[in-house]
Amino acid sequence: MTNQAKVAVVTGGAAGIGAAISRFLARDGADVAIWDRNIDLAQPLVDEIQALGRKVVVSQVDVSEQSDIQNAVAAAREQLGPISILVNNAGISPEKDFEDITVEDWDAVMNVNLKGTFMCTQAVIGDMTAAGWGRIINISSSSAQSGAKRMAHYAATKGGVIAFTKALALEVGPRGITVNNVPPSFVHTAGLDAVAERIPGGIDAFSSTIPMGRVGQPEDLAAAVAFLASEAAGYITGHTLSVNGGRYMA
Repeated sequence: MTNQAKVAVVTGGAAGIGAAISRFLARDGADVAIWDRNIDLAQPLVDEIQALGRKVVVSQVDVSEQSDIQNAVAAAREQLGPISILVNNAGISPEKDFEDITVEDWDAVMNVNLKGTFMCTQAVIGDMTAAGWGRIINISSSSAQSGAKRMAHYAATKGGVIAFTKALALEVGPRGITVNNVPPSFVHTAGLDAVAERIPGGIDAFSSTIPMGRVGQPEDLAAAVAFLASEAAGYITGHTLSVNGGRYMA
């Protein structure tokens, strides 16, 4: 499959890590369907992608709602063509003491982070199967690798994403589809800035605990995803590609 024929879906693609991923995939020749709950953020990114000569479509999607996913898949196929790359990036990362996590809290994070990944993947994998080529990249988390205080529900979902990646890779490899996951650590986005006051000593102090001496940037994640989506990564599947500056070493 040529780059010009590729259509990428990026969930949570309007800002932060998702926006960087959308930008990198467009740079590499893919047309991009951006799915996000807040599509008002997407216009500057749409302008950038169009300036690269690529097509782009934006859909308002809550990945925990199957009807949203179905409508967005239809729009992507109609305006861009069959889907060949899926990046499951949308997620929520709540914090709460374990004893205070309610069943509703648990279900909410499971529905977005794990069930949403499952539903989005199932909705597009038929296109990849038909083409005999596909790339699925799931954004997991270093919290699933090392654990994270006050995030038992979040870490559980991301551990599920890693296991889902491996299981699906075994099943769809013979179809020419690779399935991999990228677990970030702290990444400098608006979301991190919003919780910076809860980090002892702030972002700079945390940076000193990372071997590379800094927190990640969205572009660090986007570069890894772009590689896994490329022809060069065609013999890599079921893999966990940690992008964390050395915070967790497997």
